[in-house]
Amino acid sequence: MPSDSMDDIELKNIHMLMPTSRTLLRDDPTIEEVKVETDKGYLLVAIQGNRNKPAILTYHDLGLNYVSNFQAFFNFSEMRALLENFCVYHVNAPGQDEGAPPLPDDYEYPTMDELASQLNFVVGHFGLKSVIGLGVGAGGNILARYALAEPDRVEALCLINVVSTQAGWIEWGYQKMNAMYLRHNGMTQGVLDYLMWHHFGRGTEERNHDLVQVYKSYFETFVQPGNLAQFIDSYIRRTDLNMTRNLDPIKKETTTLTMPVMNITGALSPHVDDTVTLNSRLDPTNSSWMKISDCGMVLEEQPNKISEALRLFLQGLGYVQGDEGSLTSNETLCYM
Repeated sequence: MPSDSMDDIELKNIHMLMPTSRTLLRDDPTIEEVKVETDKGYLLVAIQGNRNKPAILTYHDLGLNYVSNFQAFFNFSEMRALLENFCVYHVNAPGQDEGAPPLPDDYEYPTMDELASQLNFVVGHFGLKSVIGLGVGAGGNILARYALAEPDRVEALCLINVVSTQAGWIEWGYQKMNAMYLRHNGMTQGVLDYLMWHHFGRGTEERNHDLVQVYKSYFETFVQPGNLAQFIDSYIRRTDLNMTRNLDPIKKETTTLTMPVMNITGALSPHVDDTVTLNSRLDPTNSSWMKISDCGMVLEEQPNKISEALRLFLQGLGYVQGDEGSLTSNETLCYM
């Protein structure tokens, strides 16, 4: 009987392949890191892709850098295909890059508006005519400020969990305390808990225990506490973006973002209400609001949904899908 013969089969030379442990450290040798001089010191910019392609410019959130915020997302299979048609310029806030030394005691950390104006040095250094911005949290706020100041240089924005208002008293108090602890005690449990909440929202342990442990280990081991404290101080001193939606079709003046904006949040993120506020201040004819289910940190927890949304967004900008699945520029299409 065939079933009996199966008992005589001996499996030999079988080796278990254990998955590579997840890391938030740089592991892509093709990325080129360049130091760009600005009026407030240098910025580390990491270039990923062919510089002759259209530019996507990213900016990270608090406690992260370009590696820990964007590396896994851009290594996602669907994003790898997209990258063949774009060049990504990852900007690190001062002192937030991997292995950064402590900032000098006399260093005056840039304000949020100054961080935004530094992007002019990045755009000028690489000779970019325009960029598509992708920003998360504090980084998205910086990109929005840059787009308001330099609308001709920003083709479109994808903003994730972005706050457009100034810090409220509760946020200011928590973050001020976090900055104080980071300066004097390093990464305390209270600061760690706040960072996890800021990025993942509620119920993270139940959703993805392994991912939680990776980020906890990263915050405890690889973040330069004093440098992060200065970035946090700058973020909580932010001014309101002062954007208002113009509902009068007769008036041509506008005080909001004029380029297409994709405004994204996670359903479990603590920043959902902030993105709703931002949405109410955007032009409804060139913006969209998306709430991604079952996640807080959307790039990590739902990369498939975000990559699909980004692909459709880029198609709306005039980058259409070719016969082989690649996105190419089509200047005959109207921008949405």
